[in-house]
Amino acid sequence: MLERYKTVRKAGEKEIVIKKSRFIGYIKPVESESEAIAFIEEIKKKHWNATHNCSAYMIGERDEIQKQSDDGEPSGTAGKPILEVIKQQGLKNVAIVVTRYFGGIMLGAGGLIRAYTDGAVAATEAGEVITRVLHREIYAELDYTWLGKVENELRNREIRTGETAFADTVTLLCLPLDSEAEAFKDWLIDLTQGQVVLKEGNQVYFIEGE
Repeated sequence: MLERYKTVRKAGEKEIVIKKSRFIGYIKPVESESEAIAFIEEIKKKHWNATHNCSAYMIGERDEIQKQSDDGEPSGTAGKPILEVIKQQGLKNVAIVVTRYFGGIMLGAGGLIRAYTDGAVAATEAGEVITRVLHREIYAELDYTWLGKVENELRNREIRTGETAFADTVTLLCLPLDSEAEAFKDWLIDLTQGQVVLKEGNQVYFIEGE
């Protein structure tokens, strides 16, 4: 799994007008090609009377799946510029559709490329670009006498924590960066003089800065 990657927080849409043509950019985070295709079909159904519904998506840790569609616009003037926006912004696992309602003024090839680029950028702004960072669940079981010190040190080091379970002992859910999990465990063992039982959980993503 990637240590970090950029995507969008949510589905979003934003409209711009260029020489009387309406361009509506739609974006959605997707985890599979089938999800991307379903999103594109949903927008096409919503805007069945639009002049064009052009699209692109990129999916996979290594961007293995990349598809684009000009949907009737001159070849290379719509789908490719949309895909290029995804690449230039370094986004992963997103699908974008730019819907066009023709306003009566021809834009030419260069104008179309700029318009679909602007429509895709508008979509990414609406979806809110975020960075997801990989963390590792580490369950730390220890005696109550260590709780205050450990919690204080976790705060000082700005390490994420989850729920705390209270029983005969206390179990803290710690969420260090996945790349630092082994070093974190060594640090916690040293901090508690070996009086801690550690158990690894899943890898989980969190939004950077939140």
